[in-house]
Amino acid sequence: MAAGERAEHVDAVVVGSGFGGSVAAYRLAEAGLSVVLLERGQPYPPGSFPRSPRQMNRAFWDPAAGLYGMYDVWSFKGCDSVVSAGLGGGSLIYANVLLRKDEHWFVDEQPMPGGGYESWPVSRADLDPHYDAVERMMGATPYPLDTAPFSDTPKTHAMQDAAAELGLRCELPPLAVSFAGEPGGRPGVGLPIAEPPYGNLHGMPRRTCKLCGECDIGCNEGAKNSLDHNYLSAAAHHGADIRTAREVKAIRPRPGGGYEVDYVHHADLTVRRRPARQPVETITCDRLVLGAGTYGTTFLLLKSRSALPGLSGALGSRFSGNGDLLTFLLNARDRERVRPLDASRGPVITSAIRLPDEVDGVPGAGRGAYIEEGGYPGFTDWIVHSLDVGDAVERAVRFLWDRFVEFFKDAPDTNLSREISDLIGDGALTVSSLPLLGMGRDTADGRLHLRDGRLAADWTTETSEELFTRVRKTMQGIADVLGAEYADNPMWFRKRIVTVHPLGGAPMADHPGRGVCDAFGEVHGFPGLYIADGAAMPGPVGPNPSLTIAAHADRMATRLLEGATRAVSAPGGAEAAGDPVPVLTGAEPVGGSTGSPDRAGNGAAYAPESGSRGGARGPSAAASGRTPPPLDAADPAAPAPARAGAAGAEATSLSFTETMKGFVTYGVTEPRAGAVHPGREPLSFRLTITADDVDRFLAETEHEARAEGWLDAAAHGGRRPVRWGRFNLFAPTGDEDRRLMKYRLFFTDGEDRPRTLTGRKNVLHGPPTRIWPDTSTLYVRLLEGHVPEDAEADAAVVAAGVLHIELGDFAEQLTTFRTSGPDGAGKLLDFARFFAGELWEVYGPESD
Repeated sequence: MAAGERAEHVDAVVVGSGFGGSVAAYRLAEAGLSVVLLERGQPYPPGSFPRSPRQMNRAFWDPAAGLYGMYDVWSFKGCDSVVSAGLGGGSLIYANVLLRKDEHWFVDEQPMPGGGYESWPVSRADLDPHYDAVERMMGATPYPLDTAPFSDTPKTHAMQDAAAELGLRCELPPLAVSFAGEPGGRPGVGLPIAEPPYGNLHGMPRRTCKLCGECDIGCNEGAKNSLDHNYLSAAAHHGADIRTAREVKAIRPRPGGGYEVDYVHHADLTVRRRPARQPVETITCDRLVLGAGTYGTTFLLLKSRSALPGLSGALGSRFSGNGDLLTFLLNARDRERVRPLDASRGPVITSAIRLPDEVDGVPGAGRGAYIEEGGYPGFTDWIVHSLDVGDAVERAVRFLWDRFVEFFKDAPDTNLSREISDLIGDGALTVSSLPLLGMGRDTADGRLHLRDGRLAADWTTETSEELFTRVRKTMQGIADVLGAEYADNPMWFRKRIVTVHPLGGAPMADHPGRGVCDAFGEVHGFPGLYIADGAAMPGPVGPNPSLTIAAHADRMATRLLEGATRAVSAPGGAEAAGDPVPVLTGAEPVGGSTGSPDRAGNGAAYAPESGSRGGARGPSAAASGRTPPPLDAADPAAPAPARAGAAGAEATSLSFTETMKGFVTYGVTEPRAGAVHPGREPLSFRLTITADDVDRFLAETEHEARAEGWLDAAAHGGRRPVRWGRFNLFAPTGDEDRRLMKYRLFFTDGEDRPRTLTGRKNVLHGPPTRIWPDTSTLYVRLLEGHVPEDAEADAAVVAAGVLHIELGDFAEQLTTFRTSGPDGAGKLLDFARFFAGELWEVYGPESD
């Protein structure tokens, strides 16, 4: 960028186009934000994926060697890894499986052998609505094994037979593959695929699956519903500026708020040559979403760490390979006859066998896992080329020697792409047997870090030995059932794995001491900086992680849009036309450049995001720039307007944000019964409590404040805004030893029916050990209509249950206290003294 030249500025920059970046780009563009997506690789329309040995020789990513292909191969201590470079990220080479993370596998505070904990600050219930959304967009459907010609898939039947013999569960998992020409249509081979309303950015026809087993090397039919055919096409349709061949090199906070992004443009990805030094370009944004993959995102943060002071020390931690293990079945036989497995027929994966976990309630089971059958391409060109044995052996020996030497160097070259490219040369052998793919809950105690400017990883199979032993033993059992020989991956003798599912490095957690980002992917201390990809996973997903990563990105985008959009008039032509243009409000990072006081979070307009388990940050209406719709004037429950402060005096306001979660049961009227009923359903809320005048709030006997935010109940249509809310702190009851914290929230359900949440915390005299349970437990009822307190006795009860504040939420709540007005620090101290004094009145020792 030339001196004095201003960098291009947009609402949001998204780095990477995999399962995190693509989802984020679509959601933000759909909301009307200006979005630029930067992808280092090139687009791959149907028909462009490499197939010949000569093409495959060029299909690796190593720009320093003039290679700009799809496969990015890495070698680390303990594992090797294959990821993707290209428009669509990992979806270009993954095996299409869209399995949800098992409900009980969202473990909390599970000690790891190497120290630390695997702790998921989200739950299955938090992700389920986002799983739903991603599955719809990706066209998830199980393999149509009951329909010809798909019914003729020997490897799938073999897996079902083996699972039945071993007493294990086998399923046909949802796949992101088009087997029918349109949703709900009859499956068929090679049928034209009807494009969705948003079209396809490649502008090329697609056809349904032809059962060729080429999923992992790119689908030239377009039958694979990779991200370029859905999320990225939809993002482009909604105005996202998708730029390929752009590799991001550095990020940093922007003076005044937001972020700056440096990148280079690989202008020509087709010529194999060592490139000249490329000029660095810069773009700025209000919000920055990192979706460059586990390695790319963590590497970028590690390289940019000096520009991000205060970044969590957890950066690089909780790295794992998602329990990936590759083995093979050879020479399967049935009653002394060859049993055909025909691994090249069908998609790469069609079935999954699940091994239960002890957290599922199976004592002694150990950590859970999945075993899936693999496949390989059906074409035979490489087999013919393999007749050139002498040349192949020479290349293989040279490759192995180079890797042997590198292994003992102090700073090994961790990028294997060039070496693999040389190994393939003009031809290579394909796998001639049925692969088995294992994955599961390994131990996320690895660490990514920089070594001489390169990405390095420390990880070992030792702390996951029990998991791998269990998976290998089960695979051997499958081999026995099918009359096959079992063969480990040749690399297993060195206790190494090959993973295509690297996770961690910038894990989510409820506190910056334990993770880099919170439960919604926002980096602790750096508002507006988000992690949308596998780097945010705090441990293994267990099954194939792509769906969980995409669901996390969808949830992240929902929170970003709820908490950071506002409508303003654009300068120039847009303003003249009178069109409101959504933009993102800047938020000043901790440790970043100084900005305006408002952006630094002074006042109630900004509430830090929660990283709590299963929680969700719900900013106040002021923070989001939106005002909840007013109650109908005829509503008898409509409150009177808030009173002004004392004449001639400027009042000081105080606010804080509270998250509570629990369960209610519909048709039950007693809260305790509703909390434990077998039919209970999750309910949560996120409220910003605001006392507009601290002095008046403390002086009045009811200590009443406003409550704004949302509540989330699936049976009421998911997340619903609070139209009006009231909170009372330590309201009197007529008993010196008892106080009430009262909540009354008016909202409408998914069918626009008025509803009221009324809740009470019962603060009752007892030992000091009762302070926490009493002040963190809320007994709630959901009522029909918008019901004022004096009419509650006659109201119909829809549901009842109990909500709680969890310790992580409470720790976060303490950071959200804000004041606005004169003597804010003094007013906050007055509030703290009042709070402590009330607790002493109730829980202190009785006077003689």
